[in-house]
Amino acid sequence: MYKQVIVVRNDLKMGKGKIAAQACHASIEAFIRAQKICPNVVKEWLREGQKKAVVKVNSEKELLEVFRDANIEGLPCSLIRDAGRTQLVPGTYTAVAIGPEKEEKIEKITGKLKLL
Repeated sequence: MYKQVIVVRNDLKMGKGKIAAQACHASIEAFIRAQKICPNVVKEWLREGQKKAVVKVNSEKELLEVFRDANIEGLPCSLIRDAGRTQLVPGTYTAVAIGPEKEEKIEKITGKLKLL
């Protein structure tokens, strides 16, 4: 089984629409990277129904640690910085997406995080 996990900073108290937008940015960017580095995984993930989970962290430090760990494991991932046009200061780190990739690989990094 394959999935994608999107990690959102909960400490920023973003509105629901803002969270959705940041999660979408992260998801699409990670998907594009996955198409380049593991196209067969992407095909299987699409065939299986594009399983996703959205989880939360409570600080920039935690978000950056997730991104670092995903990179160390060689997983397709993205780190999103907000443009600062609405609710946040420009450059604020808001979200990370990992995958699509095999669930067990992603769970090593995100398995202990709580759902948003």
